Amino acid sequence: MPIIRRSRAEVDAGALVAELLARPAPTEAEIEAMTAEDGDAWTDDDLAGAELVLPAPTAEEIRALRSRLGLSQPQFARRFGFSLSALRQYEYGRRSPRGAATTLIRLVQADAEGVARALRAAVG
Repeated sequence: MPIIRRSRAEVDAGALVAELLARPAPTEAEIEAMTAEDGDAWTDDDLAGAELVLPAPTAEEIRALRSRLGLSQPQFARRFGFSLSALRQYEYGRRSPRGAATTLIRLVQADAEGVARALRAAVG
């Protein structure tokens, strides 16, 4: 049988996970009480009024998306309305997409064909 070496952090993390799994799940009343004690907790009204902020996709995510779609950089840029220069900078990690570019990439990740159809229809 091989010897498996583990760092102290791995052993501590394993013990913590085991301890947490052994605890009974808190009841709704206990959760409400803990939330009331936490001054930074969000209320239902806070959550309802919150705006969704999508994190910028990483260079690796963008390259993986383009690869999954089987497109070259010029093809991806043309199909989805990016400049080739911007796409290359995103993929090389020199720049991160922001605002509408982040949203567009996230939409392409979710439904590339749907986005392509919508863009073709908009051009008409």
